[in-house]
Amino acid sequence: MTSGTTSRQKPRREEPVSYYGRPVIKAPSWSAQDIAGYFFLGGLAGAGSVFAAGAQLTGRATTAKALKVSSLAAVSLSAAALVHDLGRPSRFSHMLRVFKPTSPMSMGSWLLSVYGPAAGAAALTAVTGRLPRTGVAATTAAAVLGPALATYTAVLAADTAVPAWHGAHRELPYLFAASATAAAAGMALATGPPHENTPARYACVLAAVADGAATHAMERRLGTVAVTCREGRAGALLRTARGLTAAGAAAALLLGHRSRPVAVGAGLALLAGSVCTRFGIFAAGIASAEDPAHTVGPQREAAEQRAQRSQ
Repeated sequence: MTSGTTSRQKPRREEPVSYYGRPVIKAPSWSAQDIAGYFFLGGLAGAGSVFAAGAQLTGRATTAKALKVSSLAAVSLSAAALVHDLGRPSRFSHMLRVFKPTSPMSMGSWLLSVYGPAAGAAALTAVTGRLPRTGVAATTAAAVLGPALATYTAVLAADTAVPAWHGAHRELPYLFAASATAAAAGMALATGPPHENTPARYACVLAAVADGAATHAMERRLGTVAVTCREGRAGALLRTARGLTAAGAAAALLLGHRSRPVAVGAGLALLAGSVCTRFGIFAAGIASAEDPAHTVGPQREAAEQRAQRSQ
C-alpha cells in the first residue's frame, strides 16, 4: 500500500443545493420596469431637490427652477410606477393607515406622501414667481426630505431575504446615494446653462468615485453572491452604468463649462448610467433569489465561521 493511499485526503466541498434544485426563497414578484424605475426616479427627485436648494442659495435661478420642475416630474412618475406595481391605487392609501418606524415600506409611503406636496409647491412657486416665502419653505422641506427619499429604497430592498440585496445592506444605501447624486448632477447639466453648472460638474465626479467605491465594497462583502453583479443581464447593466457614469463625469469636468452640447451629452450619460445602476441592482437581486446556491452558500459559510470562532 503506497503512502498516497494511506494519507487521508481532504473531502471535496459540495456545491450548495436545495430540494430538487428549486429556489430556497421566492423571488420578488415586483415588475422590473415599475420598481427599478421607482428606485431611479425617487433618487433623481430626492437628490434633485437638494441640488435645487443649493442652486437657489447660490443665485443659480435657471438651474434651480429646472431642478424643481424635474423633481416634481420624477416623484410623480415614481408614485405612478409604485401604484402600477401595486395594482390598485387604494393599496397605496391603505399603507398610510399605519405609521410603523420599523417598516421601510411604511416609512417610505409616508415619506413619499410628505415629500410630494413639498416638491409640488416648490416647483409651482418657481414657475409662477408667486408666493416666494412659501417657495423657500417648500424648497427647504423638499431638500431636507430629499436624501431620505433617494436612499430609503435601498433599505427597502435590503430588508428582504434576497441574497444580493440583503447581503449588501450596509453598502446599498451609499450606492443608491451616489447614483442619485450622479442623476441629479446630470439633470442640472442637461437643463441648466453652462455658466451655472460648476457645482454639478464637481458633484458628478465625486458621485462617480463614490459609486465605484460603493460597488467594490458591496461585491467584496457579497463574496460568492457577487457573481450575480458580474454576469448575465445584471453584469451587463452595471458595466454599462460604470462606463456611462465615468464618461459623463469626465466630459462634464473637462468641457462642460465651455460647451452647451457637451454639458447636455454628459448630463444624459449620467442619467442613463444611474438608470442602468438601478436596473442592474434589481436584476442581480432577482438572479440571486432564483439560484439556491446563493441562499444556501452564504448561510453555510456563516455557520462555519461561527463554528471556527467558538473553537
